[in-house]
Amino acid sequence: MKINAGEIRVGMLLEYKNDLWQVLKTQHVKPGKGGAFAQVEMKSVGKNTKLNERFRSSESVEKASLDEINFNFLYSDENNYFFMDPKTFEQTEIKKEVIGEKGKLLTENLEVTVSFYNDNPISIELPNQINCKISTTDAALKGQTVSSSYKPATLDNGIKIQVPPFVEEGDEIILDTRTIEYVKKI
Repeated sequence: MKINAGEIRVGMLLEYKNDLWQVLKTQHVKPGKGGAFAQVEMKSVGKNTKLNERFRSSESVEKASLDEINFNFLYSDENNYFFMDPKTFEQTEIKKEVIGEKGKLLTENLEVTVSFYNDNPISIELPNQINCKISTTDAALKGQTVSSSYKPATLDNGIKIQVPPFVEEGDEIILDTRTIEYVKKI
């Protein structure tokens, strides 16, 4: 689907120069002399290379069309994560490199959205918030009343985050999966 260069947004996937690119940054520039343009920083999905490109406002670019399907996480082995389509019970496997750090947040039967491009899985989207358990945390220091005094904690999946002083070992919390930050104690 063709879109105008002014409509490019962060997170979009574009087909450009025979490759698939994810938009990391975009800036609309209107110089005093000459036409306006969009300065776009992109990262190749397959090759992990970056590209800075300048598109005139009158130009159009090809937005990648993705198929998004909901899957439930089943299990993982040393190289792959395995998912099942809850409607057809069809299983699919995705390499750990594709999912990256988000893989640590996967729990059994967690529903995720998998994006496919030309029948190849390229990314997963987790629910915005998930429940986690604190496995270890430091003791809160008395008299530490400076605003937003947080302490380090490790979750049961190995991820290290900052939590408020009242959160203790063994507590259940809600974690924002987009920013990997503490939301609230359950």
